[in-house]
Amino acid sequence: MERLPGFRDFYPEPLPHQDVWSADARQHIFDKWRGTARRYGFREYDGPPLEPLELFTTKSGEEIVGQLYNFVDKGERAVSLRPEMTPTLARMVAAHERNYKKPIKWFALPQLFRYERQQKGRLREHFQFNADIIGETDPAADAELIALLIDTLRSFGLTSEDFVIRLSSRNAWHDFFKHGGGDMAHEYAFYQIVDKLEREAPEHSDEKLRALGFSLEAVTAFIEKGAPTTELQSILDNLAARGLRDFVKIDYKVIRGLAYYTGVVFEAFDRKGEFRAIAGGGRYNNLVKLISGGKVDLPALGFGMGDVVLLELLKARGLLPKFDAPTDVYVLIEDEALRGGHRALGAMAHLLAERRGGAGKWPSHGDLDGVVGANRGAAQGGEGDGGDKSQLLLHG
Repeated sequence: MERLPGFRDFYPEPLPHQDVWSADARQHIFDKWRGTARRYGFREYDGPPLEPLELFTTKSGEEIVGQLYNFVDKGERAVSLRPEMTPTLARMVAAHERNYKKPIKWFALPQLFRYERQQKGRLREHFQFNADIIGETDPAADAELIALLIDTLRSFGLTSEDFVIRLSSRNAWHDFFKHGGGDMAHEYAFYQIVDKLEREAPEHSDEKLRALGFSLEAVTAFIEKGAPTTELQSILDNLAARGLRDFVKIDYKVIRGLAYYTGVVFEAFDRKGEFRAIAGGGRYNNLVKLISGGKVDLPALGFGMGDVVLLELLKARGLLPKFDAPTDVYVLIEDEALRGGHRALGAMAHLLAERRGGAGKWPSHGDLDGVVGANRGAAQGGEGDGGDKSQLLLHG
């Protein structure tokens, strides 16, 4: 029986076939994600993989249903596997935000599901690093989140020559649209056109823009000027103070197509342009209010980083470690008379580990004979912890 299209099998290394994915590489990515987030003071949370369908249609509209794994369950409830984590986070925060000091800094590593056409860097399921800050409006929070994104990628060995954060602002585009005389009822349609500039023919984009009272020439001029707003300059200065300025550039082509973004937006791309976006995010100050039905109103911002594109990038740059079996030393009792001396076995294992991790010189027969002798004496004297351990593994 074959696995479903767009889904993955994860095997321990060495991989039996090129068509499967490495469980060891996935764990490596998870460890880096968790480690960096915790160093920044973020706490891990999680939620159910199955949610009410309404949670996602409230955020994204009915059109998202065509991208979901949704069904009616045995209790006649319309439900869906989660296509993203932010609505779940907004629901959880709205329910119990009074129990947490602000700002709330949380992260999660959910598995997400979307019924989409498969293509390079996009499957029907993936794991994602989500990091969010809730309850803070100061641009310093935006800078902190971007710094977390940068340092997460740096933890894999990537440098400013490998990737760049393209920084933009919905507020800047809002001012451009408003001062250009745009009809505010068509503002989101305008954002959608800008979001697709790099993927559509120029003549098509110009035609759509002129229908809204703008021109491709005017939009392109605004993008090429790239003048940072006061808000964006504050973020750039903050990142410069952290020594991270080389990783970021102003790029107004980034606008993020999702309707709920309200301010600063950003995406991470590889410098060579070989892959899809590595990560993306921004401010969504109205989402908690929307999900809670107006009961809770908290500003928020966050980003998501998927494992599929990241893994492709790390492979291409030769930055994945070699994954071997984790057992370096195996101690086996061959003489049952020695079984009681677990302390001596532990000493033997410790000696082996020290020699392996120190100068790299393995212990001599004399060293081991001394331990075995102590082990035999312990067995005869009845010492030991009384367990039934016949072997001991040392993990690297």
